[in-house]
Amino acid sequence: MELQSTYLNGQLLIAMPGLSGDNFSRSVVYICAHSEDGAMGLIINKQAPNLSMKELLVQLDVIPEDRQIRVSEMAGSMHVHQGGPVETGRGFVLHSSDYHLESSTLPVNADISLTATVEVLKAIADGRGPENALLALGYAGWAPGQLESEIQANGWLTAPASQEIIFQTRLEDRYDRALALLGITPALLSSEAGHA
Repeated sequence: MELQSTYLNGQLLIAMPGLSGDNFSRSVVYICAHSEDGAMGLIINKQAPNLSMKELLVQLDVIPEDRQIRVSEMAGSMHVHQGGPVETGRGFVLHSSDYHLESSTLPVNADISLTATVEVLKAIADGRGPENALLALGYAGWAPGQLESEIQANGWLTAPASQEIIFQTRLEDRYDRALALLGITPALLSSEAGHA
C-alpha cells in the first residue's frame, strides 16, 4: 500500500549546484501536483525577461491598452515568472486559497491553489483576485518516476513551502531563503553526490 505522504504536493524543490542549464540552475520550484503519473511545478524565482504584467494583460486582451494605468495595485506590481520549459505560452497563477473558481481552480493544499484560466487574470486586474498571487508562463514537468530519480541522484533538495517565500520574498532572495528553511547556506552545497 502506497502512502500519500510520499508525494511532494505543496513542497519546494531546490536545485543542487550540479543541476546546471538555463532552465533549472539555482531554481526553486513549487510542486503543484505529484503522483504516480508524474509531477508538475512552477519555478518561483525566475522572472520572464522583457514582459510586465500590464503588457501581458494587454496581449491577452484582458484589458485594453489604454487601461494599463488603471489596473489594480497588485497587477501593476506583479512580475511575470518563467514557470518552466514546458508549454511556455501558457499561463498559470499560483495564489492564496482565498480565491476559487469552481471549474478551474486546483487546491494544492489548504493555503495555496493553482488556476490556469484568464478569469483569474481579469479578477487580479480589477482588484477582485486573491490576496497573494504569482503568475508564471510555462511549467516544469516530470514523467512517472523521473522526479524521484533526480532527487536520488542529488539533483534536488526538498523543503516545506511557505507563503512568505512564494509571495513576499524578493525573487533574487528566494533560493537562499528556501535553503535556509533546511538550515543550509549555498556555500555548504556540493555538486557531488555522496555514497556510503
